[in-house]
Amino acid sequence: MLVNIKINGHSYEFDVTKKDIVLNVLRNRLGLTGTKFGCGTGDCGACKILLDGEAVNSCTLPAWRCDGKEIVTIEGIGNVSNPHPIQEAFVEGGAIQCGFCTPGMIITAKALLDKNSNPTEEEIRESFKNNLCRCTGYVKIIDSVKKCSKES
Repeated sequence: MLVNIKINGHSYEFDVTKKDIVLNVLRNRLGLTGTKFGCGTGDCGACKILLDGEAVNSCTLPAWRCDGKEIVTIEGIGNVSNPHPIQEAFVEGGAIQCGFCTPGMIITAKALLDKNSNPTEEEIRESFKNNLCRCTGYVKIIDSVKKCSKES
């Protein structure tokens, strides 16, 4: 079946089967490898994308369900020459260790801050309940999100 998806501001048409997942479309067909394959079961959050503004796991999301939707990946948020403030805060705050979970964490932080520009620490922690990080202990990640809030 043909699906039309807007990804990072560009419109694409893909021929997909019922078994095709968004993560594979992004990585294998478009070369957008910033979205990571972690667990394949939706438990770790390394594969987070923004789907119509909501942070979702792309490793369990059938591509056909994204027909007519808009996706933003980590590549669509910022880049080396023009990083997003959340990306800058993560780097400056030392919220990056191995970096594997970082794209998913930044996607989750962006979704939260787009909805709530001044979240409490509890709200920040709650937003990361489906993002796993083995290296940082979350303290620097939470501090980086606080730094990006409107009231910082």
